Amino acid sequence: MVSGVLAPNGICPDCGLHSRRRHGWRRRWLQDYPAHGDAVTVDLAVCRWRCLAPACPRRTFSDQISSIARPFARRTSRVGEIVGHLGHATGGRPAERLLHRLGLGVSDDTVLRQLKRCAQGTTEAPTIIGIDDWSWRKSQTYGTIIVDLERRVVIDILEDRDVVTCTNWLKRHPEVEVISRDRCGLYAKAARQGAPQAKQVADRFHIVHNLRQANEEQMNLHGRATGRALLSDADNITAAGSLLKSRLAHRTSREEIFTTIHALRNQGLSCSEIGRRTGFPRRSIAKWLQFETPPDRRRAALKPSSPWYFEEFLSQSWKEGIRTGSALFSLIQERGYEGSQSHLQRLLAGWRRAEQQASDPKVEHKILEPVRDPETGHAISPVIAAALCIKPRGKLTSDQARKVDALKTRSPAFVSMRSLAMRFNGIMRGRDAGPLPAWIDDAIETELVPIVRFARTLNRDFDAVKNAIEMPWSNGQAEGQINRLKTLKRAMYGRAGPELLRARMLPFDHTK
Repeated sequence: MVSGVLAPNGICPDCGLHSRRRHGWRRRWLQDYPAHGDAVTVDLAVCRWRCLAPACPRRTFSDQISSIARPFARRTSRVGEIVGHLGHATGGRPAERLLHRLGLGVSDDTVLRQLKRCAQGTTEAPTIIGIDDWSWRKSQTYGTIIVDLERRVVIDILEDRDVVTCTNWLKRHPEVEVISRDRCGLYAKAARQGAPQAKQVADRFHIVHNLRQANEEQMNLHGRATGRALLSDADNITAAGSLLKSRLAHRTSREEIFTTIHALRNQGLSCSEIGRRTGFPRRSIAKWLQFETPPDRRRAALKPSSPWYFEEFLSQSWKEGIRTGSALFSLIQERGYEGSQSHLQRLLAGWRRAEQQASDPKVEHKILEPVRDPETGHAISPVIAAALCIKPRGKLTSDQARKVDALKTRSPAFVSMRSLAMRFNGIMRGRDAGPLPAWIDDAIETELVPIVRFARTLNRDFDAVKNAIEMPWSNGQAEGQINRLKTLKRAMYGRAGPELLRARMLPFDHTK
């Protein structure tokens, strides 16, 4: 099919002058919709004109026929629109297969190019953004997603979770005024370096979640009621013990629990009856009965992001007298350490506590007994106790209220933690950060190690926490976009690369 544009004159795109002097014709071959399964090519003749303006740098120009095809395009605009829609809905290779079935021979690379052309950022510069990480492969590689919290759209997707990459992105966007983030020190450092003018806002969900984790860690001292970490009364530790010692005690108790379960089984008891007598889940008991010896726990391989990866070097430096965290942090950074200094400080804190306990053997350990539900007799797990600790009385069911009363009666630490948790919830919901410094001081004075640690981290990140209480922004929208991104990756069977994910997550302009 051949057609020509017979306009009486042309308009120069540079100077805007009308010209009636034709220079010639230019031929364009464009792919169009198929007809009854057969390919259709549009043979288009486009007129070229001479620009008569002496000062114009363009001597000739062609007619612009945007209604038919974009400049330099190899297919009509309506075909490009279909390619973009299918690529955005299905991805590169699925769209290629479907287009071939429709009679449009388009490769997956062409589909991706069309997607990139149609994917565009927000029309206005973002001023309030949310930053969060997401996993390419869980516990292995991570990327960064940046969301415009005002318009609820994805701005960009970074291929890694690196301070330098995030800092460079923020430097390219000096218009950013507010940065919402989780409590990861990596993004806090990137925000300080890349956007010092912006206010940082800690995510409220993660703040409350960290408080719940601190409560759970403290309640671990009463023993656990799950098959993964089971303590006998003799192996419980005191409130002065560290988390590392607690974990070691739980591991040593596995053999005792394993022997107890098998002894009850040899008496002819069923798994349900063993569960009622011990308070352990029936499925965990059934799993343990399948083994002749306690099963070993699998541990993830150490990586440069963990200070334990450099344990041998750190131990040697510790023996040589290098005891400050900043000095050791600089030394292992030179050897490829990718983690944070706070992560290293937790390792060193365990070493310091071990030395202190070794130098003071007169410390008496008070054994904490598990707190049990008065009606069922089952031990209340630390996970449930931590969740009940931060739940207001008015939202408790009758069973939960009974457990809270039992915990208050048997655990003075729970009484202190629940009082602090209720005050903290009031501060968060009241949108007033004025009482927060007093709350931090009271939490430190409790001498409950996990609560003291949580309060000190709040103090170090005080400005971001204060903004989280007083400002309406939070990272919930970023979390929602991450869920959408994960759904997209699963739909593409994990084969989606960064370019395709970026093209499909960014706002899609259907007019291009």
